[in-house]
Amino acid sequence: MALNPLSLSKKINIPFKDHNLLVNVFVHRSYLNEHKNFYLPSNERLEFLGDSVLSLITSVYLFRKFPYLEEGDYTEIKSAVVKTDSLATSAQKLGLSDYLLLSKGEEKSGGRNNKNILADSFEALIGAIFLDRSFEEAYRFVCVHLFEKRLDFIVKNKQYLPSKSKLQELIQAKFKMIPQYKVIEQTGPEHRRTFKVGVFFNGKKLGEGTAKSKKEAEEEAAKKAFENLDRL
Repeated sequence: MALNPLSLSKKINIPFKDHNLLVNVFVHRSYLNEHKNFYLPSNERLEFLGDSVLSLITSVYLFRKFPYLEEGDYTEIKSAVVKTDSLATSAQKLGLSDYLLLSKGEEKSGGRNNKNILADSFEALIGAIFLDRSFEEAYRFVCVHLFEKRLDFIVKNKQYLPSKSKLQELIQAKFKMIPQYKVIEQTGPEHRRTFKVGVFFNGKKLGEGTAKSKKEAEEEAAKKAFENLDRL
């Protein structure tokens, strides 16, 4: 049995003028399959809006707080913090799963702990706060419940950098040289290639990755390389 979302309103200290809007945040599409005459639609439109609002909030926050970073850095940081795992974690901390309206089948299959469902509900909540209150209120909510100290830590420790960039930075700082990436194998038809790429330094293979593009395979190889830095 889902909890009344009004208790969440008190928890986050955001009084909603439109209570139906808050309820709508938690209506999963599966619920409507079993409740055809339910008075609200699924939360998908709110989630779509929340995703856009979150993107703008993140951009404004980074622009204000880290003016020294490049545009490319902003993009990488956004990807690092605004992702399913981060959103789902924030949703779990707020206990959003307790308010979800799910079908019996979705409930049985563990829908309340499904990361995608949780992340979607978090974005839908952002969208609802934006509509019911203001952009500023949504901005404050995201800063408190998503960014916290997490985003500052990511920036300070350059965790937003792709593994390929971090590996090059590490090797270049230590050896004044850079690693080399080589395609080891290509398989599949031309329009659906799969690439196996290795990353090498001083004639030693540090890691390899396989993906549908060379860029993704190189990134995967760089990730694996961090497990073998003792070979340097």
